[in-house]
Amino acid sequence: MKNKLCIITGANSGIGFETAKELARQGAFIVMLCRNEDKAIAAKKAIQQENPSAGIEIILCDFSIQDEIRKAAADIISKYEKIDVLINNHGSITKKFEETVDGLESTFAVNHIGYFLLTNLLLPTIQISGKARIINVASEAHRNGEFDPENLQLNNNFDSWKAYGNSKLFNILFTLELANRLKDTSVTANCLHPGVVRTNFSGGLSPFAKLFWMLGSPFMKSNREGAETTIYLATSEEVADVNGAYFANSKVKTPRKQALDPEAARELWKISEELCDLKTATLIW
Repeated sequence: MKNKLCIITGANSGIGFETAKELARQGAFIVMLCRNEDKAIAAKKAIQQENPSAGIEIILCDFSIQDEIRKAAADIISKYEKIDVLINNHGSITKKFEETVDGLESTFAVNHIGYFLLTNLLLPTIQISGKARIINVASEAHRNGEFDPENLQLNNNFDSWKAYGNSKLFNILFTLELANRLKDTSVTANCLHPGVVRTNFSGGLSPFAKLFWMLGSPFMKSNREGAETTIYLATSEEVADVNGAYFANSKVKTPRKQALDPEAARELWKISEELCDLKTATLIW
């Protein structure tokens, strides 16, 4: 990883922080895309305390706001000639239906559109790198999701856990279509389940779900353990040519059937383009 440029979203805490710390230790230059400046600065200091020579830059971005994603992407493109690894790691869950400034349901906007828009905006710079990798952090929670174009954002019968499961299913469908579009290039796209990790994720859950989460916490992975598959996909030569796969515990795993539906993946891509007012064909080909 020495001298490689790695963009990591949500890198100020949890598995994103552990991923940034390990890749920095291996010699990568890290760009942390984070919403909270104070937490990002604290994370950067913590990494550099262990590795004083680590190269790290912080770029602020609220992934619920498309203009901020565009601004962050433009900032990256203006500063760096190429990107070797993009890790879409950020995520959120809300207790109730909330709309972003762009008029999208918040969990959908952050967890799916955040991945989709940032990746497409950075893709030309990623392609310049040659053997580059795009890694999307999904989840086994996708098995609780469904792709329903008529109720994509759960405007009808909103449920926070369902919204999260849907967004993780969309992460896998996005990866599937992205990998298909990149199949004749030297860029790969894969996704993963990090495991059930002891993070601050429970803050957006209902009181009952939060209690269940807390009771299960002793049996969950640590943040470092949860980061292992992401680190593996970013660094291992074993997966240098793997494209379009879903991983868990650093091994390929079969997701639910709908996550492998190419027609659903194409339709989700088209809808996402429209919601972002983005013509991705001009960016990829």
